[in-house]
Amino acid sequence: MTEKLNADIEPRQENEYLPKTLAKFSGSEWTVRNAVEGVQIFGGIGSGKTSGSGRFLALKYLSAGFGGLVLTVKPDEKALWEQYCALAGRSDDLIIVEEGRANYFNFLEYESKNGDTENIVQVLKTVIRASEEKAAGVNQDPFWEAALDMLMFHVVDLCKLAYGHVTVQQMYDIVQSLPKPGARNVEQDSIFLKAARAAQKNVEADIKDRESDERLLHFVDQFFESFSKLSEKTRSIIDFSFAGFLFRLLRDPVYTLFCRNPSTFTPEDCLRGKIIVLNLPVKIHHKVGRDCQILFKYIWQRAMEKRQVGRESLPVFLWADEAQNFLHEYDAEYQATARSSLIATVYLSQNLPNYHANMGGVKSEHRVKSFLGTLATKIFHGNADVETNRYASELIGDGAYEETSTTTTMAGDQFTSSETTQLRIDRIIRPEEFPVLKTGGDRSGKLTEAYIHFQGRVLESGESYALTTFHQNYPSTD
Repeated sequence: MTEKLNADIEPRQENEYLPKTLAKFSGSEWTVRNAVEGVQIFGGIGSGKTSGSGRFLALKYLSAGFGGLVLTVKPDEKALWEQYCALAGRSDDLIIVEEGRANYFNFLEYESKNGDTENIVQVLKTVIRASEEKAAGVNQDPFWEAALDMLMFHVVDLCKLAYGHVTVQQMYDIVQSLPKPGARNVEQDSIFLKAARAAQKNVEADIKDRESDERLLHFVDQFFESFSKLSEKTRSIIDFSFAGFLFRLLRDPVYTLFCRNPSTFTPEDCLRGKIIVLNLPVKIHHKVGRDCQILFKYIWQRAMEKRQVGRESLPVFLWADEAQNFLHEYDAEYQATARSSLIATVYLSQNLPNYHANMGGVKSEHRVKSFLGTLATKIFHGNADVETNRYASELIGDGAYEETSTTTTMAGDQFTSSETTQLRIDRIIRPEEFPVLKTGGDRSGKLTEAYIHFQGRVLESGESYALTTFHQNYPSTD
């Protein structure tokens, strides 16, 4: 096994994680406590954000023994994390989820363990809403949200009553065979009616839970009777939102990896030090790759938050380059409590407009700033985006400067001069300073620069920020 990187990191001991130093910036320690408060990395194309600060933090987390989840957009990210794990001596902990590899996670099997319909529906609707266009999607209207939620709830309940379990194929077939508005003759052999009859038969045969099942079946019958009376246009919008999402899950490689086979790994494996890489890059698998990664991410986040943190609890990380692709409506809420669950989030993105575009709607600016406020450490690499540079400059803040001016006057044959000193307030780091930061590569000696802002901390320099240089060949400096 490759010798573990950064041997100066002490072996894990009881209650030793939070004060442990991961790195030093401007002579000040950056600890696991800082890591679990979240990191946001910004940098333009070719700025070195992935190969600079991203590489540095990834290797620090792996060397400290963190487990984690990696989401992917670009096809080369799997190879990158294979390299990281080899450098840190963690190759045996790598779980790569991709076509042709027998690593499976059956999300319905996992979510059905406690028998709660709410869990399954919450996962489904979170992914569906994350994949919609926020600015123009129907989810802006509470009616459509409620209608879609009710359809999902009752389809899941019907599956459970009829079959004793839930699968994507069952849900899709039921939705596709629902009686159409105004139909006089309903096909008696339709999958929906077969499921309804099976549910009725199972409830009548159930002695132990008959009362509660009868009540549930009554709600299911009531809903579908009302649903069949909706106008065709209204119903088609609701149907398509759900059926369209299920249809994508039925296509390989997603169906094989997340729906058909029993699970060979679970989110809890990360608590034992495993690194799960979802190699379904958005650039190749597009919408379905994005949806499935959001689905697993949301399930993973809930699993990490449920654990009981003790003295020997292992920190875990959530890693997303081009993170704007994987945001969902509960991210800010989750991130607000991630620290207490020892979850170190690292999001990388080119600029603020990327987040605005993926967290659309009339309140997108407030939502984005609220979300970014939950990530305590922010790293700003070279960038040509005006809005991002202005945000970074404002975040670092203003400074007071003494400005001296000299006035010269002539009285007769004599010149006299006087000096005036006044206090001037200006940005400590001007927005125009960010585009000229080093971006790595041979012309910069593989060095990439970034300003780092630390929330609630004063460094040895007396400031809350530092200009830092990262080597793209870290840990080597060749």
